[in-house]
Amino acid sequence: MASNDLPLPEPQDFSAFEGTRAVNARQQFDLGALSAWLETHVDGFAGPVRIEQFAGGQSNPTFKLITPARSYVMRSKPGPAAKLLPSAHAIDREYRVMQALAGTDVPVAKMLALCDDESVIGCAFYVMEFMEGRVLWDQALPGMTPAERGAIYDEMNRVIAALHCVDIVGTGLETYGKPGNYFERQIGRWSKQYIASETESIEAMNKLIEWLPKHIPRGGESVSVVHGDFRLDNLIFHPTEPRVLAVLDWELSTLGDPLADFAYHCMAWHVDPAQFRGIGGLDWAALGIPDEQAYVARYLERTGLQIQGDWNFYLAYNMFRIAAILQGIMKRVSDGTAASAQAVDAGKRAKPMAELAWSYAQKVTG
Repeated sequence: MASNDLPLPEPQDFSAFEGTRAVNARQQFDLGALSAWLETHVDGFAGPVRIEQFAGGQSNPTFKLITPARSYVMRSKPGPAAKLLPSAHAIDREYRVMQALAGTDVPVAKMLALCDDESVIGCAFYVMEFMEGRVLWDQALPGMTPAERGAIYDEMNRVIAALHCVDIVGTGLETYGKPGNYFERQIGRWSKQYIASETESIEAMNKLIEWLPKHIPRGGESVSVVHGDFRLDNLIFHPTEPRVLAVLDWELSTLGDPLADFAYHCMAWHVDPAQFRGIGGLDWAALGIPDEQAYVARYLERTGLQIQGDWNFYLAYNMFRIAAILQGIMKRVSDGTAASAQAVDAGKRAKPMAELAWSYAQKVTG
């Protein structure tokens, strides 16, 4: 669920919302203080409460709160010892956007309480309902029929299209992002984040930092709510139906270019599943998974959007962005604040992802 959980090969039996463990020693806090706060801020909350930490997650620690009556999910900033990069771990933004999207065609968990008073447990946090359902980790969807896979992919397509069609003003999200060119802002942001977290010089990243601003597609830029990390395992599906119950992990959400957001989602068709979590090189027709061209066409039909410029730019940009996030994970490893045992492996993938991004940049014409 965490925003820095990227398409990486991890064990197939858990995700950020599957598989819990004891709370990490660096993330422990006063459970009594938490329980007392929840009793006064969450309707119907009654202890005793037991807490477990979800096994996935590279960025914001995510916990399952278990009481005799029901379970909750709590998401927090890293503990007070963590060295936080600027604009990272914005849990208040996650809370705001999910609360605003309630009642739209975008399925989200119900927000229950936000605490920005770090004196309560040592860090800001929010609590939301726990959704019972499936988190599908392997994008090849093993064990399903071709028809079932096709239905899952069409539902993903429907949900991201619905997100990009949300009425920004009607949901009160017109101030959720900054004005100006989205690509310029994002390239600048991730360039700074990469430089701030650099543990080794990556030549491809240096090239991309110079190349990307010079090749931003021209034309009218659409603006929508963008998720920033929309992918299969950030969705909770109904236990038996091909229906999304909740979109998770909104830390990177903002107002921006919907095609950039959609291209991130489409990276799955371009990455080798042996290196990164994706479906590149698989027999999509035999699996019942649409090819990228058909998937993009369905999205454009649903949204009424048109691709501006070269699609390879959108892919290169998103691969660059992932490489910067992966480098941030490696920096947290070196600082001793990474929230997941998979962090070291994730951080090592910054360089190959940057090199893949540069290879797509070189395909751009014009």
